[in-house]
Parts: sequence; C-alpha cells; structure tokens
Amino acid sequence: MELKTGRLLLRPLTAADAPALAPINADPEVMRYIGEGAPRTLEQTEALCAKVAAHWDDHGWGAFAVTEQDSASGNDSGAFVGLAILATPSFLPEILPATEVGWRIARDRWGRGYAPEAARAVIGFAFAELGLERVVSCIHSENTASIRVAEKLGMALERETTVPVYDVPCSVYELRTVG
Repeated sequence: MELKTGRLLLRPLTAADAPALAPINADPEVMRYIGEGAPRTLEQTEALCAKVAAHWDDHGWGAFAVTEQDSASGNDSGAFVGLAILATPSFLPEILPATEVGWRIARDRWGRGYAPEAARAVIGFAFAELGLERVVSCIHSENTASIRVAEKLGMALERETTVPVYDVPCSVYELRTVG
C-alpha cells in the first residue's frame, strides 16, 4: 500500500522505520503538543513502530511513513520527513467510535506544506478505500499550526474538550464525506 502526492510518498510505517522516526520523536518542539508533551526515547519509538506495524497487519490501515519523492523521477528519495496517521483516538472516549487523522513532521521540514499534503492523501484513503464517512483530528487547543492544517483540510471544529489521561485541552476537528 503506497500513496503518492506531488512531493511525498506515504507507505505503512514498519519497525524498521524506528531509527528514522526517533530524532523526530526526540525533538521537544515536535512533541510539545502530542500526548503529555514529552519527547520520546528510541525505545519508545521502537515500541510505537512495532505496534503500528502490527496494526497494519491486523487491520490493513494505520500510520504512514512519509518520505520525500525525487522531483525528477517521482521515486522515493528516502528522506524521512514524518508520519501521517490514521488511528482510533482511544485516549478520548467521548468521541468514539471515530478514526483520527494526524500528522507529525520533522521540524526542519515545517512550513513546506507537507502536513496538509500528507493528511489529504490519508483522508482520501480513509474515505475511498476504507469507506469511512467521517474522520477527526484531536489537536491540543494551543497548537495553532495544527489547527491551521485542519482548517486547510476543510475540517470544522466539532467540540472543545479535555483529554482525560493527560488533562490537556483538546480541539476536535472533523471532516465528513459529502453526500
């Protein structure tokens, strides 16, 4: 399973991606608004990658590794830029059942439009391939950059709430299929 955009290649995240994802997860600015807001260790990243790979095996969907495509050939250049995520937001029981679309991009790639580009591809997959009628994004209410991404994707604010496990404010954005 691969998704391609004009500049990016998205493929299922695997356990082998942990070394490439680890520096992104270790960056305090990248992780500032994710979960409890703490950077992750290599071991935590390895566990995440293994869990995601198993989810792909069991369900046929999950988090995508996002890499840059070579602009001339359209082939994967190998530059790992982050994640585009499809997940069940079990940390926020009040909105279940739901499928969340999310993004995590390396800080040196911020400002290039990669987050909305990758998320748009994942939303297309969720609606067309998985047959979903609705996706949500659970965004820390102070994360104005991710709120802008959600708005660029055509998502609308559905509710303001608090993530119980972390006691952090959360803005839930949603997008529904038309028709």
